Amino acid sequence: MMHKVLTFIMAGGKGERLYPLTKDRTKSAVPFGGIYRIIDFTLSNCINSGLRRIYILTQYKSASLHRHIRLGWNILPSELGQFIELLPAQQRVGDSWYLGTADAIYQNLYTLEMDSPDEVLILAGDHIYKMNYYNMIDFHRANDADLTIGVVEVDKENFGQLGVVEVDSLNRVTNFQEKPKSPKAISGNPDKLCASMGIYVFKHSVIEEELHKDTQRPGSNHDFGKDIIPQMLKEGKRVVAYNFIDENKHEAQYWRDIGTIDAYYETNMDLIQVNPTFNLYDKEWPIRTYQEQFPPVKTVHSGEEIAGRIGLVLDSIVSSACVISGGKVQRSILSPNVRVNSFSEVYDSILMEGVNVCRYAKIKKAIIDKDVNIPQGMVIGYDLNEDKKKFFVTESGIVVVAKGTEIK
Repeated sequence: MMHKVLTFIMAGGKGERLYPLTKDRTKSAVPFGGIYRIIDFTLSNCINSGLRRIYILTQYKSASLHRHIRLGWNILPSELGQFIELLPAQQRVGDSWYLGTADAIYQNLYTLEMDSPDEVLILAGDHIYKMNYYNMIDFHRANDADLTIGVVEVDKENFGQLGVVEVDSLNRVTNFQEKPKSPKAISGNPDKLCASMGIYVFKHSVIEEELHKDTQRPGSNHDFGKDIIPQMLKEGKRVVAYNFIDENKHEAQYWRDIGTIDAYYETNMDLIQVNPTFNLYDKEWPIRTYQEQFPPVKTVHSGEEIAGRIGLVLDSIVSSACVISGGKVQRSILSPNVRVNSFSEVYDSILMEGVNVCRYAKIKKAIIDKDVNIPQGMVIGYDLNEDKKKFFVTESGIVVVAKGTEIK
């Protein structure tokens, strides 16, 4: 039954590789796709899967995440034993904050004792995908597993900072390496890896036992991937792998770890393709979020009054309260309350809430964080050497303007 599962979402990470987007917020709270926060996708998966008892573990710069959860996700009836609750680090069992993923659960073992679930589902709050978690829980129960790890096939050359799982023909996990330098490919497919999705289902009794043992282990990182899972394999515990089943209804599976600026940018750009590989418009698997009461989108075209002053939007996502006042937007994502003024141009870019693009400004392949005013005639993305003097620029040439930056 659903009420026997307790869910924990890890949402306390610094997201250092997403800097400067994480300068003022935790990774899970970074805006995505115009109106969403990254954590909305994990939470929506939970709700769509029928999971109704959810704790969100927070730590690093969590104020905006807490506000988002309070305003947008206070949706479950507590009188029915359903909840989405925040569990900030609070030094409950000692003088330290959360030291790792396993320690974060250990410091909240009192919630397990209080709720007494049969299974504990642990999720990462910083990936973009659609998945029915309850199918994985059924698989876990059918295999009488101590631990089930969600896995997905990824290209070997792009595996990034992931755990790599080796699996036998019976879906038993035979080896687990967290972020290895030389990962082992899938047998018979040298270009693919079996990667951990950071999704775990534990038997309640097993996770309590393993977490208590971990606290006594010298030199432990108190991390599921680095410590708990390898130790369980050494002990001969029954650890199985569950192959990701995508609810995205697309030909190719879609699961993205957006741990870097480049990955974040590319995943956003996936949304504006003619046939998007990730479907935000599926009514059978809705993605929820919090949205303020904004007015509709408006475009301004003054006809022959001023030649060339046309509010034009092509192949883009435009959120509420945006005003395209005689400027041009193409292949871009605009969050709410963005204004693009006359004769300005925005191409292949992500503009977050409250950005104002003044007249004659030109922006290309850039991420402009919240509440930034782009001055009249400013050019961003066309001369990377000049951009590097003022802003953060990735090796691939994506210019990032941090939240609230004052550009003179």
